[in-house]
Amino acid sequence: MRQFDLAPLYRSTVGFDRLFSALDQFASAEAAPTYPPYNIERTGENAYRITVAVAGFTEADLSIEVRENALTLKGERKAEGKAEFLHQGIAARSFERRFQLADHVQVTGAALENGLLHIDLVREVPEAKKPRRIQIATAGRASAPVIEGDVRTDSVQQAA
Repeated sequence: MRQFDLAPLYRSTVGFDRLFSALDQFASAEAAPTYPPYNIERTGENAYRITVAVAGFTEADLSIEVRENALTLKGERKAEGKAEFLHQGIAARSFERRFQLADHVQVTGAALENGLLHIDLVREVPEAKKPRRIQIATAGRASAPVIEGDVRTDSVQQAA
């Protein structure tokens, strides 16, 4: 894999430390785990679903934890006795899978059906973080801001 030098970006940006750390981490991940297989799909404008194939695991064998924008999924099957396998093609090993979540992404639910674990997520941007329009004041114009309606029609209605 190619190595990218992010040093020029560090010099010209402020407050993107976490982003660059994540990029460094993803670039240096040599042997990413492939078990269990999973899908990430977009189900709406701000809704997502992670589907993980966990055949043979029950709800008691799985745990989902969210901490500091990281979703961690762990699976550990309890040994039910030593069986003698002639061929074992169904993976039943323990696993831990991590997903980095963007800011304001929340887990809304999880369901296990037909050997698939579905984890639903939604991005909820707070009102304070949403874009807003700022009114520009011009010099020499000292009028009070009008919240609703027209100033002339409001003053005519009050005089009547």
